[in-house]
Amino acid sequence: MVIKIVAADAQPVFLLGLKQLFSTVNQIDLAVCCQTAQAARQAIDEHDPDILLVDIRLQDYDGLRLISDLSNEHPLLKTVILTDSLNDQQTIEALRLGVQGMVLKTMPVSLLLQCLQKVAAGGQWLEKKSIGKAFELMLRKEAGARRVATILTERETEIMCLVATGLSNLQIAEKLVLSLGTVKIHIHNIYSKLGVKNRVDLTLYAQKKGLV
Repeated sequence: MVIKIVAADAQPVFLLGLKQLFSTVNQIDLAVCCQTAQAARQAIDEHDPDILLVDIRLQDYDGLRLISDLSNEHPLLKTVILTDSLNDQQTIEALRLGVQGMVLKTMPVSLLLQCLQKVAAGGQWLEKKSIGKAFELMLRKEAGARRVATILTERETEIMCLVATGLSNLQIAEKLVLSLGTVKIHIHNIYSKLGVKNRVDLTLYAQKKGLV
């Protein structure tokens, strides 16, 4: 089976390297190389590839946003992220979007080829080190959110997270379109429910629960 691929990466030199690599692999047809998300979308519409091989950093907008858009437009399209690095939040977002493969550019070429073959066959290939840490963070965050949901209202949780990111009461009021007095009342109630005394304690609580 020949695997048809559209590749999207902001670096033209890297795309040239992919062309040279795949030209030596009979099972892979690199249909188009793109430097922008918009060009990738057009190429996918035109060529109907099996796999989109994409960096999370493109010239016009984020590759994860492209993947999200395509999940509705091309639900059968498989996606492999090929990038320099993935932080925990990016990895979690990729997992939530249903990405089938994640490969770092520092990994051997043979592993990229194995990834594409496995994904094309309906499997998954995920970079274990990044995935392990991301799963741990995701589980901790979801467990923390469930715990907090039994104590705080949805609005109080939202305000707690904003406090924990360093916003002042006035900034929170403006962001949520609330009066300053209402924000102060919410924060007082949050302190009381969680048994904390100040913003530092509240921030530490939110961090411990993995909410920020």
